[in-house]
Amino acid sequence: MLQLNYSVDLQAIYLQQSTWVDNMVEQKPLLRFTVFLIALLAYLAASVPAMSYEEPEYNIVKKTDVYEVRQYRKRTVAEVIYGEEDSGFRVLFDYISGSNKGSKEVEMTIPVTQSKKIDMTLPVTQSASDGEMSMRFFLPKQYSKQNAPEPNDERVKIIDLPEEYFAVISYSGFASDSNFEEHHKELKAALDKDGMVIKGPAIKATYNSHFTPPFLRRNEAMYPLEWN
Repeated sequence: MLQLNYSVDLQAIYLQQSTWVDNMVEQKPLLRFTVFLIALLAYLAASVPAMSYEEPEYNIVKKTDVYEVRQYRKRTVAEVIYGEEDSGFRVLFDYISGSNKGSKEVEMTIPVTQSKKIDMTLPVTQSASDGEMSMRFFLPKQYSKQNAPEPNDERVKIIDLPEEYFAVISYSGFASDSNFEEHHKELKAALDKDGMVIKGPAIKATYNSHFTPPFLRRNEAMYPLEWN
């Protein structure tokens, strides 16, 4: 049985509240400075020993001054569709914490991703469902849909993802909506300029707890690509 640890709890606190907290802090300079000092002390205290998480395997197939294109291998996710900001996290965290058939605890990985839910229609059109978002936890690589613990909550879906290509721009700072919007727009402009074909909505990928000082955080904006 894989055991959760202190570092997972930090990740849980962050991802359950991250966007709301970061949006509020980003708008209030004094609060931002205070939170920064607290976060720096908490990060220094919590980073001994250093924490590491598994993340999906990929190869970099193209790199520019703005972005890189990654070829992701097949992987498996636990996904929940939700309607309110950040409300999907607790459902997924409960699943990996043992809310599943067999009460198995599943090691947390990075990143956690959020994007608009997309309904696919035939032959080639896409439409966003009003107000609905998708949140995904990547499962450790030993799991697939066939052997992952079966969720107790029917809202949690286990999905095997095929090999895919994503354009990615990395940035530090708060995981706020405004920071994400700025960078996914920069990414889209660069992709349009390079003639890249985007085949889905922008995805926010977060890697750190909000105890991590903003200048040390790893955030990413991603677009799925058509790639030949």
